[in-house]
Amino acid sequence: MQYDHLVLETFLKAQTKLFDEPVAETPEEAEEFLSDCMARVFSNIKEVRTYWEEEGIDIDNLTDDDLKEELEVFPIPDGRYLVVEA
Repeated sequence: MQYDHLVLETFLKAQTKLFDEPVAETPEEAEEFLSDCMARVFSNIKEVRTYWEEEGIDIDNLTDDDLKEELEVFPIPDGRYLVVEA
């Protein structure tokens, strides 16, 4: 999967939300890391919910706002969401 500049920059700025230390310092490193862990970009939070439900993750008790706050979910400024399953 290709990750656009906005996704890579968002991940670089917010990666310590999920990881104790940065895992990437450049957009190229971020793209390689995200590819390795099969991170996915979703158009909206409903797509994130559907994806996690299909993966068998129990999120029945989470609101959409709760989902947005999950450590693996990175809101992209244009309204999309990056999900990093580390």
